[in-house]
Amino acid sequence: MSIDQWLGLITGVFFGLLLQKGRVLRFEKQVGALLLKDMTIVKFMFSAILVGMVGITLLTDAGIITASHKSMNLGAVLLGGALFGVGWAVMGFCPGTSIGALGEGRWHALFAIAGMVAGAALYAELYPFFQATVMTWKEFGKIGLPEALGVSPWLIIPLFWAAAISLFFWFEKKKL
Repeated sequence: MSIDQWLGLITGVFFGLLLQKGRVLRFEKQVGALLLKDMTIVKFMFSAILVGMVGITLLTDAGIITASHKSMNLGAVLLGGALFGVGWAVMGFCPGTSIGALGEGRWHALFAIAGMVAGAALYAELYPFFQATVMTWKEFGKIGLPEALGVSPWLIIPLFWAAAISLFFWFEKKKL
């Protein structure tokens, strides 16, 4: 294995450990998030996003990595988001938590994983159809929020941090 593969494996195992220790693999946490009664998963995701925003921006500014946005296509985002949401609601797992749950020995997660693999295969088969229909909807190009607003990422990052921390405090106050 290459060093990149080893780093990917180590990062994945570490992320799985954090998912497990954060208890976001628990079914009751998944359902609680979907019912907006338990924000553990939302807090976990926001924490990862906040750290990632700073890390990726620092690595990009240092020239260590080159950030490359995926194209922002309204049809793809709406369809993908709807399918992700339906799959999460039906199975009680998102892709990361299904693998983590399987790692904990919860074999029923195999149904979610099988559904994701089948969905990916179906998407691959239907891709020409989607390309001719859904993906012809509004195309915004390869842009992120800083580019859309015409500002530095370092202006966006503190605003996101302040909003997320305020949201965290509100969740705690509401016992969510």
